[in-house]
Amino acid sequence: MTAPERAATILVVDDAAANRYVLGTWLRRAGHRVVEAATGGEALARVDDTDVELVFLDVNLPDLDGFTVCDRIKNNPAAAGVPVVFVSATSVDVTDRTRGLSEGADAYLTEPIDPDELVATAHAMLRYSRARQRAERLARRLALLAEATLHINAARSVEDVLTAAASGAATVFDAPAVASAVDHDGEGITVAASEGRSQVCRHPAVGGQSEEGVHVVTDPPQHWLQALDSTDSDTPWLASVVPARPRRTPTAVALLRQGKAHEDEDGDLLSQLGQATALAVDALRSYAEERTVALTIQRSLLPRDLPRVRGAQVAVRYVPAIATAEIGGDFYEIADLDGRLLVAIGDVVGHSLRAATVMAEVRHALRAYAVDGHGPAEILARLDAMLQRYHPGTLATVLLLTVDPATGTAVAASGGHLPPLLSTAADAEYVDVRGTILGVGAPHRPEVTFTIPDGGSLVLVTDGLVEMRGVAIDEGMEQLRRLSLPVDVDLEKFCDRVLSVLAESRGEDDIALLVLRRDAGLAEQ
Repeated sequence: MTAPERAATILVVDDAAANRYVLGTWLRRAGHRVVEAATGGEALARVDDTDVELVFLDVNLPDLDGFTVCDRIKNNPAAAGVPVVFVSATSVDVTDRTRGLSEGADAYLTEPIDPDELVATAHAMLRYSRARQRAERLARRLALLAEATLHINAARSVEDVLTAAASGAATVFDAPAVASAVDHDGEGITVAASEGRSQVCRHPAVGGQSEEGVHVVTDPPQHWLQALDSTDSDTPWLASVVPARPRRTPTAVALLRQGKAHEDEDGDLLSQLGQATALAVDALRSYAEERTVALTIQRSLLPRDLPRVRGAQVAVRYVPAIATAEIGGDFYEIADLDGRLLVAIGDVVGHSLRAATVMAEVRHALRAYAVDGHGPAEILARLDAMLQRYHPGTLATVLLLTVDPATGTAVAASGGHLPPLLSTAADAEYVDVRGTILGVGAPHRPEVTFTIPDGGSLVLVTDGLVEMRGVAIDEGMEQLRRLSLPVDVDLEKFCDRVLSVLAESRGEDDIALLVLRRDAGLAEQ
């Protein structure tokens, strides 16, 4: 007789002690552990209290018949996968066997039974049961792995990716786990997860475990132990180490098995989790690097210094889009024109390097046209012609003003941009300055002249600050108007306050904000 892969605990249920002894003896000789029950009630209790893997069940019992006992076992969620084999010397006809199998039994033996047949039946039932259990366990783990992968791919930072990976590994493998990587700033991050809790450990970017692939680690890096608050360096780990791009530190996901043997299935699943983690970390690092380069280029295209003009205070802000690493076309401009100020804000449509380069051309061109002595409307007309000739199909909005701080006289023209908000001690209203967008050849951009009273402020913005998804832009503009009642004495604090309120709910767009206050007291100093 061939022994099974491993011994099992088998329950033998029969009201006759002699029968239990005979069946139990055969099974014990085959290497199994046997527990016995003389009644149906005792059998059900044994199934609940013992790690039974197989039941040999007599049909005729003194309290409950075998069919009822079988039905209750199969309807017990904790024991539904345990095979039940009926054994009977009296209920042997086709009707009895058919009923037994219909009630959920996995096999039906009639006495007299050959010992080899009994043991072979036991081995067949155990092979089937264990294969099914392995399949069900694998299915559960694959479902948990898929859920963990979704969380990993939805994460927006390296720390969040590692948290999702460590928590997912701890859940899938029912063991303490760590996930470790280096973020785009070169800082090492290790996240440990155990028993539903996670802990983040930041550390210098040491090389860590460099051997690639899935393997057992007997000398774990100290930051793994530190993240787990553990000093146990003797327990082996199972780690999946995935190389990143050249010259980058690998990403690792590792399990502390604590006395449990590593299985082939563990390595395959951990490899998949490690690959998903490494891909997500690498994508976020690449995104962060691209975003840093993009922002550096974007900021280099904006004015580096604000001019100091007697009688005026100015504050500006540029906030890049949250959800993209691309360069945008938002800009502001302020320049000294022999005591007057040239003030502009605008947006070249699109998010790309091309939009940014066109934006830079627009900025430099409007300054050149202003130095030549052209007024706001004429400057916009020339910008419109420049776009049509050199960048056909490119659209831009621009609000352009010249301001005399000494008198408060402001001349404005709009190329399809949001109007300026004039805030005084008594009120805040948008100046009615309208015009068509640049790049389409439309000539209607009339100039509007108005006065900024002493202490009054102009607030100029791009639509990224007031345009929110699913909300009319008028609502955002009204919210900005209320926030400007009045403009803070400290313009820097005002800009921070406006951004803290409006930027959180804005859409996926850049923001440019320019605030100018006329202060006659500064002109007298």
